[in-house]
Amino acid sequence: MGDDHAGPGPASPAWAWALALTGLVFALDQITKQAVVDHVAKGDPVDAIFGVKISNVRNDGIAFGLLQGAADGVVLALTIGALAMLVAYFAAHATRPGLWLAVGLVVGGALGNLADRIRAGAVTDYVLVGSWPAFNLADAAVTCGVLLLALSFLREEGPR
Repeated sequence: MGDDHAGPGPASPAWAWALALTGLVFALDQITKQAVVDHVAKGDPVDAIFGVKISNVRNDGIAFGLLQGAADGVVLALTIGALAMLVAYFAAHATRPGLWLAVGLVVGGALGNLADRIRAGAVTDYVLVGSWPAFNLADAAVTCGVLLLALSFLREEGPR
């Protein structure tokens, strides 16, 4: 078995870190969303700090309001398909430095929003910054994870 494959050996810690981060992101996302639902009235944003407002809005699309109004099946299929491809890639390259971080952020964030969609039919978004669409911790985690994944692809791993 080569170094890029998961299983016993050097890849195991990467899987453990990715799973731990997935759980942490998921838990923090669900806790923050519930706090917003419990303490911020819909349609009544609260000033937070430096022009950031905390709001209580529902998003039936995907991250940052994309695919607003799309059928649940479409969003579910896109999410599950993307996660399956990411996990398959991670399984083949788990020893790649820092890949666990990108995977944990993306999977944890995606599962957090997926849980909302299954439970409530829409995702709770609560961060408002200027004219940017409302977002949440899960959206931020997915975005950061995708950026880290892109950087990982761009980083040269030595002579080819």
